[in-house]
Amino acid sequence: MEVIIRKDADTGCLLGARIIARYVREKPNCVLGLATGRTPLRLYQELIRMHRDEGLDFSRVTTFNLDEYVGLPATHDQSYRYFMRENLFRHINIDPANTHIPDGTAADLHTECRAYEERIIAAGGIDLQLLGLGRNGHIGFNEPSGSLRSRTWIKILSEQTLQDNSDVFGSRSAMPRHAITMGVGTILDARRCLLLAFGPPKARAVERMIEGPLAAICPASALQLHPRSTVVVDEASGSALQFADHYRWIDANKLPWQRYD
Repeated sequence: MEVIIRKDADTGCLLGARIIARYVREKPNCVLGLATGRTPLRLYQELIRMHRDEGLDFSRVTTFNLDEYVGLPATHDQSYRYFMRENLFRHINIDPANTHIPDGTAADLHTECRAYEERIIAAGGIDLQLLGLGRNGHIGFNEPSGSLRSRTWIKILSEQTLQDNSDVFGSRSAMPRHAITMGVGTILDARRCLLLAFGPPKARAVERMIEGPLAAICPASALQLHPRSTVVVDEASGSALQFADHYRWIDANKLPWQRYD
């Protein structure tokens, strides 16, 4: 696992955007796995700027989002289809037909989950999967104690997740209790994983993910098994890391081709 510590969330997101932009430039028809939530917003803003000011071309890129709430139509302002359209897709030259998000309103959710897996395979698999990190260690909506080999499925959201996300719905009672999410096994199939985690509330989850044991109680710890996983944290979220100085040393002594700055 490659661990990169940056001063703050802004510099961490700018680094993440450069990593993604490099993939898009080197492989114009790449397949990106995307995430939602507060963490990647600044990263998406930088990708939009790169498209506008530097000509970063998304015309041949295909995307698959991690998850979607069950029961929310694409037009709902808290659906992840709406989030992606407003915060990235409508600002870049990506073909809407190449953007994939689970359908949380499908008549048969089990069939939708299987079909989503099949669409990923048909696209050639995911080249780079962007991830956030929940305070309880979840990635996607894979909550603690779930299988580390799971595929795209319907998940029950934990009380911690409801507490963390309910503010945007106005109340906890208005928030969906279920979501379709890529499974941990689906995520690990990506050729590269890039996880961002910022702020003091994420410090405990970051420490468990990187330095704790591989355990289903912290789903993100499964990234320890991935041959090409990069974790970008800020000083606050990395404050509990026992080997923080080691990660800084490794980062400072990379060969030129290993650097992203």
